[in-house]
Amino acid sequence: MDHQKQREFVSWAVMGSLVLLCTILAALQYLWTGEVSRAERDRLLGTLKASLNRLAVDFNGEIETATLGLLPPPGRETPVTEDDYISQHSEWRRTGRHDQLFARIAVATPVLGELRLRLLDPQQEKFETIPWPAEWKMLEQRLLNRAIGRTPLGRPDAVGFTGLDFKVIDVPRFFRADLQPGRPRFGPDAEDRRETNWLLFELNEAYVRSNLLPELVQRHLGNNGIVDYQVEVISRSDEKQLIFTNSRDQVAQISGKADASVGLFELSYERLLRRNFGGRRGKGGPKRQTLAQTDPQQGRWELLVQHHAGSVDALVQQSRMRNLAVAGGILLLMLAAVAALMRFTKRAQQLAELQLDFVAGVSHELRTPITVIRTAAYNLKGKVAANPAQVERYGGLIQNESEKLTAIVEDILRFASARAGKVIQERESLSVENVIEQSVEASKTAIGSQCTLEQTIEPGLPRVMGDSAALRHVVQNLLSNASKYGTHESDWIGVSAAHKSGAIEIRVSDRGAGIPQEEQGYIFDPFYRGRKAVQDQIHGTGLGLSLVKKIVEAHGGTISVHSEPNKGTEFLVRLPVAPIENQNEFSHSTS
Repeated sequence: MDHQKQREFVSWAVMGSLVLLCTILAALQYLWTGEVSRAERDRLLGTLKASLNRLAVDFNGEIETATLGLLPPPGRETPVTEDDYISQHSEWRRTGRHDQLFARIAVATPVLGELRLRLLDPQQEKFETIPWPAEWKMLEQRLLNRAIGRTPLGRPDAVGFTGLDFKVIDVPRFFRADLQPGRPRFGPDAEDRRETNWLLFELNEAYVRSNLLPELVQRHLGNNGIVDYQVEVISRSDEKQLIFTNSRDQVAQISGKADASVGLFELSYERLLRRNFGGRRGKGGPKRQTLAQTDPQQGRWELLVQHHAGSVDALVQQSRMRNLAVAGGILLLMLAAVAALMRFTKRAQQLAELQLDFVAGVSHELRTPITVIRTAAYNLKGKVAANPAQVERYGGLIQNESEKLTAIVEDILRFASARAGKVIQERESLSVENVIEQSVEASKTAIGSQCTLEQTIEPGLPRVMGDSAALRHVVQNLLSNASKYGTHESDWIGVSAAHKSGAIEIRVSDRGAGIPQEEQGYIFDPFYRGRKAVQDQIHGTGLGLSLVKKIVEAHGGTISVHSEPNKGTEFLVRLPVAPIENQNEFSHSTS
């Protein structure tokens, strides 16, 4: 007993250690997953911002390249005429990649204190004088202020863009006719520099929305043709002005919730002006600047992105929760596997102990009849053989003990057949009443004459399909158990059969001490014997009820037990009724 307690203590100690270890691993996994998630968040945001910067550079570069393509070559010593612009526009349309990038191209020229606006007709390739459009009125005023010197020269967009002219690019043209020898002919060092006219480009918003921006978004944010981000482009001067979105709703939804943003439509005016200055740079002149050096945080427009999961933080959190769920599931699986292993090990130990008890019990069960048979045979060889009465007595002993041996061997053989799946040998239509009568007749010797056996058989019971020998074994085993365990306080045993709910119910009852509640869940296990049976040294192998359960279940039925202390025990066997055709075919049979 002490050894058993020691083994249980070791098992629980091992289980507790594993639980503690898994708890520590779960805590470490939680901390490490948090660190990995933060690093992943920083990596995703860094990658996203780098992609947005490249997108902004490419977008600004496309516009700048198109603008440069429309400017006449540098180095001219004579003013640029409209014919030069027309010639350059024709070449640009022939060789340009985005020949629909600009909706309108015009030239603004100061004339007698006013600005004359000449619009290019791309079909007829000529300029026509038109009134200033209402949406260009603020642009007209800015250029007029610069023409009369009210606004210092500088970046063309220095005063900002408000109103409806946020899509217009104005590129000034400079010229000086009376240059002195040795003076710079072009560039910011030229004296009395003046803006002779402005070339105006109005961005084609529809083309940008449907062609340029989708192309760049797919190139820089796409992954195998799928963009994981919601993208919006809005005007910095008016956040309600939605220029582009890849949302199906076509409404602004990201404002204030963007994972990252970048400025768009920020041109390198130094490059444009340097085209006017012939590519030279003097003291104080514009510095050289490549496309990659434009400031992505500046621009007339702003591009906002938000991950479809809600945000990058939400995406990382979802990934973290999935990782934690997987890790937690693995840890729980490990604990469950260990618990199951311990349970199965304990069950295997119990089964091994039951098997050892079975071997000991069978050895004891075999030793007694063998000893009786050997003693009777020895006596029959002596003087007892001359006494007919003694011969008859010893012959009866040998017969009874041989029957006990036969029953033990049959139980073992039936158990082996049941383990091999051969519980039923042959099915036939049976009368339950006949099965019970034959079982009672065969059990009279085991029950004894001192017991009162009460039978209650409902008349006209339907037939069942089954193995007659196997079902007789069921009833005989239940009657034998009732006789061995249930007749110490009362010599009464009851057998009944009735038809209920499409099944035949066979009940075997006694009025004995009953089966303890804690043992009722194990009585159908192989090799199991109750504590009282072991203490009282009642003969048995522990296979009977296990075989009974397997036989009943092989017939499609069920067996259950109801027992209360000092009130007796009742076993209930339910067998399905045979089909109608079998009932009719064998209704005249009594077997």
